Amino acid sequence: MTDGVRPATQPATGTELAGFTIGVTADRRRDELATLLERRGARVVLAPALRIVPLADDTDLREATRACLDRPPDVLVANTGIGMRGWLEAAEGWGLAEPLRGALGQAYVVARGSRARAAIRAAGLRHHWSPATESSAEVVEHLRRRGVAGQVVAVQLHGDRQPEWTEALQEAGATVVEVPVYRWAPPADPAPLHRLVDLVAGRLVDAVTFTSAPAAEALLRAAGDRTETVLAAFRGDVLAGCVGAVTAEPLVRRGVPVSAPSRARLGALVRTIVDELPRRTTTVRAAGHLLTLRGHAAVVDGELRPLAPAPMAVLRALARVPGKVLSRTTLLRTLPRGADEHAVEMAVARLRAGLRAPTVVQTVVKRGYRLRVD
Repeated sequence: MTDGVRPATQPATGTELAGFTIGVTADRRRDELATLLERRGARVVLAPALRIVPLADDTDLREATRACLDRPPDVLVANTGIGMRGWLEAAEGWGLAEPLRGALGQAYVVARGSRARAAIRAAGLRHHWSPATESSAEVVEHLRRRGVAGQVVAVQLHGDRQPEWTEALQEAGATVVEVPVYRWAPPADPAPLHRLVDLVAGRLVDAVTFTSAPAAEALLRAAGDRTETVLAAFRGDVLAGCVGAVTAEPLVRRGVPVSAPSRARLGALVRTIVDELPRRTTTVRAAGHLLTLRGHAAVVDGELRPLAPAPMAVLRALARVPGKVLSRTTLLRTLPRGADEHAVEMAVARLRAGLRAPTVVQTVVKRGYRLRVD
């Protein structure tokens, strides 16, 4: 693997995403998501934006556990499956697993998503309610309507604290016990994430997937002084695919249009991308051939033709104005900085060879090049 790019694999279920490059920012489930995308023909760039690490010092977790034993909570909010399992495993190590299950068994249990529900069931606890949107805001609103005055609410945190939700419950009269089980940390190797930022800024990927809101924030932090360039790419050529509305929130807040399934599941996210990306392609007819432009390839009369970035950039520029002559100077602006007019000629030559349809791109003497549409 080079720069986080997974080697191409033979699609097992289809080629709907053949010719597209998709960035994956997930860590824990990156291989699962990458495989789902590759099975549909995509080229995947792995770039974990964050990683989940257990608490190095479990003092806070142990104190929160003791607080739940001393005064069993009236309400338990289970945010994540990995967090609930980690909490109970830690309690097992302290010899407190059974007392903790007994204390939590008396609570009204809110599970924010399907994995949290599964962890609750596996622990032998009863699940009472889940939000349709899987959002913390909906959980807080539900509990406020139900009434929490004078009650103890234990909230299993999912990474960083969310003081706005804790304060909202406290204002409603609850005593909130925050249960920290893990925290978000930067990736062990930040190079793939910075490489993905380069690709997004250069509009050399077609989509980036996000499975958590902190991951979206982390990618924008990694962009640094290029944040606005990255946001502009997401508002234009690069699709932001989010597993759900909660994950999408940091991007939506910055004016980025996102694609997200109604149910926050990896399979549903992949189906959303499969539906969306092909709609964003450009199709033109030139020199008797039908060309559809994908991220790093052109489909010529139904056959995929992978292309390097420079020839692809030239083809995109020509396809935007079929039949119109573009000068070498104009085409030069589409190539990486430092290129000269000779690089344009080389890109055109590679484009013709890659398309295997040499008459598609026509040289107009002393003027430039055009797509031949006559």
